Amino acid sequence: MKHYKLVIFDWDGTLMDSVGKIVECMQQAAAQCGEPVPSAEQVGNIIGISLHPAVAQLFGLKDEQKIESIVAAYKTAYVTKDQRPCPMFEGATQLLKALHSNGRQLAVATGKARRGLDRAWQHTATGDYFVASRTACDAQSKPSSDMLQQLLSETGVAVDEAVMIGDTVYDMQMAQQLGMDRIGVTYGVHDSQQLNNHMPVAVVNSVPELHRYLLG
Repeated sequence: MKHYKLVIFDWDGTLMDSVGKIVECMQQAAAQCGEPVPSAEQVGNIIGISLHPAVAQLFGLKDEQKIESIVAAYKTAYVTKDQRPCPMFEGATQLLKALHSNGRQLAVATGKARRGLDRAWQHTATGDYFVASRTACDAQSKPSSDMLQQLLSETGVAVDEAVMIGDTVYDMQMAQQLGMDRIGVTYGVHDSQQLNNHMPVAVVNSVPELHRYLLG
């Protein structure tokens, strides 16, 4: 077990149990815009990528106007049609509190928009735990390492003193490009086999297991 100075979390599917809502809203957007409705597995495979490139990849589109119409329909569905706040995974808030109390710096690297992350922080009262964050509005989409490079620069932490934690291969890839340690979680989108393809230092199956790995 390594004492990381900076612990960087993905958000959806890693700290917040929001994958089901993302799938439902993307399916609604597809139906509204006259596109074939994707399966839950198909939507799951693009979760973690920033919204615009995710929509282009999911529907195989190059038409910018069509992509933007689906993006707009998705945002409307997520914010207005389904106003249920998504819960944090069991034990996630306690993990953030424990890491913070232990003197670790915490950050977020997410494909969400800035407004979406701010709204999630407000609903969960967890924003104060984080010293830095990067969203789809601030950096290149995963799997580019741009988010992580910016976070390292802002915090002044060396790459070998940081770890990226996420539920998708995109999280693993962005850290792998930098030679940053990475931990995969299997309770979000991708399974252990997919995550292990990117040589994480660990793959865990629950938040309590992640807690034990990081803090003993």
